[in-house]
Amino acid sequence: MDVSAGGGGNSLPTTGADGSKRRVCYFYDSEVGNYYYGQGHPMKPHRIRMTHALLAHYGLLDEMQVLKPHPARDRDLCRFHADDYVSFLRSVTPETQQDQIRALKRFNVGEDCPVFDGLYSFCQTYAGGSVGGAVKLNHGHDIAINWAGGLHHAKKCEASGFCYVNDIVLAILELLKYHQRVLYVDIDIHHGDGVEEAFYTTDRVMTVSFHKFGDYFPGTGDIRDVGHSKGKYYSLNVPLDDGIDDESYQSLFKPIMGKVMEIFRPGAVVLQCGADSLSGDRLGCFNLSIKGHAECVRFMRSFNVPVLLLGGGGYTIRNVARCWCYETGVALGHELTDKMPLNEYYEYFGPDYTLHVAPSNMENKNTNRQLDEIRSRLLDNLTKLRHAPSVQFQERPPEAELPEQDEDQENPDERHHADSDVEMNDAKPLEDTGRRSSIQSVRVKRESAETESTDQDGSVVVAVEHARGTEPPVTDGVGSSKQTPPIDASSMAIDEPGAVRLEPESSNKLQEHPAMHQNSL
Repeated sequence: MDVSAGGGGNSLPTTGADGSKRRVCYFYDSEVGNYYYGQGHPMKPHRIRMTHALLAHYGLLDEMQVLKPHPARDRDLCRFHADDYVSFLRSVTPETQQDQIRALKRFNVGEDCPVFDGLYSFCQTYAGGSVGGAVKLNHGHDIAINWAGGLHHAKKCEASGFCYVNDIVLAILELLKYHQRVLYVDIDIHHGDGVEEAFYTTDRVMTVSFHKFGDYFPGTGDIRDVGHSKGKYYSLNVPLDDGIDDESYQSLFKPIMGKVMEIFRPGAVVLQCGADSLSGDRLGCFNLSIKGHAECVRFMRSFNVPVLLLGGGGYTIRNVARCWCYETGVALGHELTDKMPLNEYYEYFGPDYTLHVAPSNMENKNTNRQLDEIRSRLLDNLTKLRHAPSVQFQERPPEAELPEQDEDQENPDERHHADSDVEMNDAKPLEDTGRRSSIQSVRVKRESAETESTDQDGSVVVAVEHARGTEPPVTDGVGSSKQTPPIDASSMAIDEPGAVRLEPESSNKLQEHPAMHQNSL
């Protein structure tokens, strides 16, 4: 594998504070790129296949345990979502949607969140990857990656912002079985409203969202929104303006997240890496470089706490693939060469055919004074947290039964072949017609006039294995996370319109992690 520092920077340390090599697992289903939201829709699952192709040709798949996610079942999705909403997603099809007009309106399915072939299988696949990643972290892995996940806008009984099932909430609920505290960090340009709302009243989950705020979807995420009841000050919102660059972004991210790690001391971190905060995104208005975006991954990785990396937004798909490939390298401790290797989608990355792209010269509307005020206010909020909450020891809820197929066991010789998951015939670029709808409402994600030069064609192939089994025994070490008191599922309650209320009790305080003060400011 070529991991020289041709793109700039030095090689990353592959070991944590305890000197052990990072164990990374990666979830990918070769069918995910075939799901298609419809002509002109900015969300293109094809970007996941493009990312996978880059990972294969950079040699990164050889460095990770590659797993195919097992589709989440109805009862898995219903740990957060309403039964009737899940039933609707399972039954609705493009052919039958006209007979369910009232349900479409009730569940906010239609324009932003269209009905397409294989919709429910798509939801099962990306949710299964995120929950499966949480299971792996609970059993000793250091980092789990599911670039198909991160759909943070979905609510308890409502689709929103291209998101149908909130895989993040489901993954956090799985992590709470083993960890007293879970931290959620969101660097998508849009506010992580669905996740914040779900955990707004608990101190077991802290949510931190860095996002564009103002006349922008979804219209939430004010700095004054800090949580409620026992969750007060456990929600942090970092409202940003157009054109923020790497330096300005990190002047907030590092001191805020360093203090969060010092005070909250989470047992696991979920990092949503939405790539629509990159410079040049079709729906975005930030000016981050890929390295600036990935610096957030690098920083959170440095605390040596289990991390679940998820995808999210990102609508200039060639840059999404670049970003998530580079961030996979960061997770593994490798600096990738800037010169891109030949791959199935090489034509997408012209004319430079490089991994990195230069930010634009757009104006940064975030003044130093504004940034100082935001940083000061949020750091002050963190001082109001008296202690890291803990819970009583109690019986652990059963594991999520999501058996995963390890590609190592299926065919080791073909596991990472460049064409094993991505065929040349899969890449059928279509000239964009430019017929993009101009959305005025703040409740709908808005597109810029820029169009993609290449889009995925309209073919849809849905072939998801539904065979169920029991969770295979995990032989790789269970680690210290086993010692952490779990959440009792019977104590979980759902608050309207979609909050998960988790009742902690202050006893048996978690022993301080030796690396918890590392890099904190």
